[in-house]
Amino acid sequence: MDDSYDLIIVGGGAAGMGAAQYGARANLKTLVLEEMAHGGQALLIDRLENYPGLLEPVDGYSWAETMRAQAESFGAQIRSASVSSIRKVGGSFAVTTDEGVLNAKAVVLATGAKHRHLGVKGEEEFGGRGVSYCATCDGPFFKGKRMVVVGGGDSACDEAMFLSKLADKVVMVHRKERFRAQKALAERVLSNPKIEVRWNSVVDEIMGTKAVEKVRLRNVVTGDTSEEATAAVFVFVGSIPQTAALPESVARDDAGSVITNERMETNLPGLFAVGDVRATPFRQVVTAVADGAVAAHCASQYIDELEGQAYR
Repeated sequence: MDDSYDLIIVGGGAAGMGAAQYGARANLKTLVLEEMAHGGQALLIDRLENYPGLLEPVDGYSWAETMRAQAESFGAQIRSASVSSIRKVGGSFAVTTDEGVLNAKAVVLATGAKHRHLGVKGEEEFGGRGVSYCATCDGPFFKGKRMVVVGGGDSACDEAMFLSKLADKVVMVHRKERFRAQKALAERVLSNPKIEVRWNSVVDEIMGTKAVEKVRLRNVVTGDTSEEATAAVFVFVGSIPQTAALPESVARDDAGSVITNERMETNLPGLFAVGDVRATPFRQVVTAVADGAVAAHCASQYIDELEGQAYR
């Protein structure tokens, strides 16, 4: 089994696969390491309808499969492995996985981010029994029932639209007085007769016996509380960047996202960060893929300079 590569990409989501395509096309010996399923959060998309060049919507799984096949057709290798650390050793990187240590001249971090929890009473207790962070995964279990969606961004609105096709009623709970989602998506939610919005509100507690039965809501402006009957609570309130494998010296912002320049370079030469794990003003599939393409291109230039082959 090979243990040395030009480029190792940690994470096989949209950003990672974008980097894999461009890395392989640049004739770099490229390896993608993914601990779960390739595709990342794109797998959770019911209808990918705003990706340039796709006139008809596709589901996230189909799109991810095409990305994987395309990356492999250019020569990228994809391996299932968990990465515990990324260290700079001399002029190269040591990437420690559950299958041993691999070496690379450059590394692209595309580990994404995990769903942030509410941290309220009942959330952990009812995990898998009505509390979920994936509408397409768990929504069908509650078909014909009343559901609650917490959040006001793109993900929350997108998932609420999906759930509205299954639910008797979807109640959206948002702590502000308007959505932060893209305007077109927000307007679609507001015009959906099966979706009701509780503005300026938060979930204080998730309640039930063996499974979720209701939530306690609190209006953050008036302080009034109320209870809302529901069979499920879907939480979409942000994400936590997955940076545990990085050295502490790699710069991050206050939210924990990796700081890069426009070339996707971190403050550690040879290490690039792309997609949801990096500090970025806009998190979409199209921007993640673009991040990956830029990183692979700049990684190729970095390797050329490392080997004294830079074009002058």
